[in-house]
Amino acid sequence: MLDEILELKHKKLCVALLAVSALLTGLTLVFPVLGFLEWLTLVPACLFLFRFASDDGVRLRALYGWGCLFFYCYYLTTFHWFLNLYPLDFVDGMTKGEALAVVLVAWLGLSLLQTLFGGLLFVLCGVLFRSYIVRRFSLLRPFLLALLWAVYEWTQTLGWWGVPWGRLPLGQAKYLVGLQTASLLGPYFITFLLVAVNALAALALLSLARKERPMLKLSCFLIVGILLLQYGAGTILWFCRAESEETVTVAVVQGNVSSQEKWSSASDARTEEVYEYYTREAAAAGAQIVVWPETAFPYTVTPRNSLGRFVSKLARQTGTTILVGAFSEAEDGYYNAVLCFLPDGSMSETVYAKRRLVPFGEFVPFQPLVEAIIPPLAELVLSGGVIEEGDGANVFVLEEGNIGSLVCFDSIYEDLTRESVLGGAEMLALSTNDSWFTDSAALSMHNAQAQLRAIENGRYIARSANTGISTVISDRGEVLCSLEPLVDGMLVEEIGVKKNVTLYTLIGNAFVYLAIVFLGFLCAEELWRKKVRNRKGKEMKKAQ
Repeated sequence: MLDEILELKHKKLCVALLAVSALLTGLTLVFPVLGFLEWLTLVPACLFLFRFASDDGVRLRALYGWGCLFFYCYYLTTFHWFLNLYPLDFVDGMTKGEALAVVLVAWLGLSLLQTLFGGLLFVLCGVLFRSYIVRRFSLLRPFLLALLWAVYEWTQTLGWWGVPWGRLPLGQAKYLVGLQTASLLGPYFITFLLVAVNALAALALLSLARKERPMLKLSCFLIVGILLLQYGAGTILWFCRAESEETVTVAVVQGNVSSQEKWSSASDARTEEVYEYYTREAAAAGAQIVVWPETAFPYTVTPRNSLGRFVSKLARQTGTTILVGAFSEAEDGYYNAVLCFLPDGSMSETVYAKRRLVPFGEFVPFQPLVEAIIPPLAELVLSGGVIEEGDGANVFVLEEGNIGSLVCFDSIYEDLTRESVLGGAEMLALSTNDSWFTDSAALSMHNAQAQLRAIENGRYIARSANTGISTVISDRGEVLCSLEPLVDGMLVEEIGVKKNVTLYTLIGNAFVYLAIVFLGFLCAEELWRKKVRNRKGKEMKKAQ
């Protein structure tokens, strides 16, 4: 009976398996408390791939279609929070009908864009699973699938069209011990292990149905071995992480000034009032560094203008260093930046500029085409000017220690945090907006990205969000304290000034690069074999 089910002879069963597998896996990212299920949620998809990717009778084009089905269900789940943007009331003049259209295009369109690339993973499985080496050593299939998935997630960091929001390690945000190995080989190693365990479990089911006892035992042995490795090594890393010799007291301020409000000049006085109040409260509580959120003031701030003088006076009177999210002048426009005001009231010459801009939030890809087809989508850029992408980590060198900055979208790209640490950052400040997300699951999903960055590089992160959630995160990824969304307030926490670097900080995504070399070798070897077979076939025809 089990054998008949696993043969997947009915199309409706295949659709159901892929859809359920994608939905459940996506839900572990939305609700990380379910993350323990992520070690099994991909089993149905793996069963499908083992059944059809190895079948020469199934066209690669068909595999691509099945892959698109899986990933579209997956991304619709992980990007569901786009619906919370409705009715886009922070965009002046947008009707409810236009807002609904924009939200649906963003949700369905971004999910589709990621899906078009994700479907290729199923195609590559078809290519590799049918190769000579894999047919000879079938146990390679689970690990090849895991390597392909890890490389696919990495490719999402390479261009604006790839948004690495829905990567598998984020589903483990509530199970931090198992994430500690990211400090050795990075986040894609976690992806590799997650997919490998799912694939081995699928292989064990197939072996059980086919009564292949040696393969069943080997699959189960490998699953246990991987889990012991992951959590055993994680436990050792958790308890052996070096304690900080120096500490600094940092505050994060959450003004609860939403995107709808802060772009209105009518709210300027309230914005100044709330940030001044909490900064003074933080200083009274012993804070040495105070972090404000992204574009706390959506204007250009200089030492000479009124906003610059306001922050300068506040820093001098409180004796604190204030990191301010605001705009800074660029050559042909503006930077979405973090500016540093020192306790003596002076502004640091170092300015951090956001290195990864948000598509349709800070720039419009293919703007003439978008304006012609969906004009309201182009109206989401609220800055009123050209925002330029920053270049370089630009770490602030302070008496308390070197602090690196990240702004919002920066935190979902692991290389940017690593560059900051390599640039001398001993702690990190993350300024973000997040008011677009209201109180949806996107808030915790975005914060989980910061938790992973903290683990990878062994750095504390002070995360300030306009409307929440604001957090202070330890070098183990623990959320030490947090503020609920849609309230104003502050957090004051003593954090470690870390000087040592992790293995991942030193070697970066070497695991991914080695995976690419290995997968490339297999593809090249199979192409060579096909070439040899074709040549022999032609020689035989000539001989006849």
